Amino acid sequence: MALPRRDPRDPGPEYVAFWQERHLCTLTTLRPDGTPHVVPVGVTYEAEAGVARVITNKNSRKVAHVQAAGPEGARVAVCQMDRGRWATLEGRATVRTEAPLVEDAVRRYAERYERTPAPNPDRVVIEIRVDRALGRA
Repeated sequence: MALPRRDPRDPGPEYVAFWQERHLCTLTTLRPDGTPHVVPVGVTYEAEAGVARVITNKNSRKVAHVQAAGPEGARVAVCQMDRGRWATLEGRATVRTEAPLVEDAVRRYAERYERTPAPNPDRVVIEIRVDRALGRA
């Protein structure tokens, strides 16, 4: 059965609303040997811009995996589920360190997850340019 694919810049109101609800997500990156590395994360999705964001520590394995792919970025996926509803965003990820981008990502995270993360001078953003949206939301 084919997966339900959506336009990542116009996935529909129910899909966008699902990404605004408070859900734990996963981020999948690839290790150097090609095996998947799946970790729990918080994700924000700006559908109209086609961008998903994950805030994290610059020394994390997920950041190392993205950076190892080079300046074009790494193919990644983020996913969330709630019973029969699920949504996956796929795209090319890069690591952003610019303070205004990190602050914006923290603000978006605080809005979605209803809590502001503790200050972290080593915080960076994994920015995902979404090119595929899948799911049933």
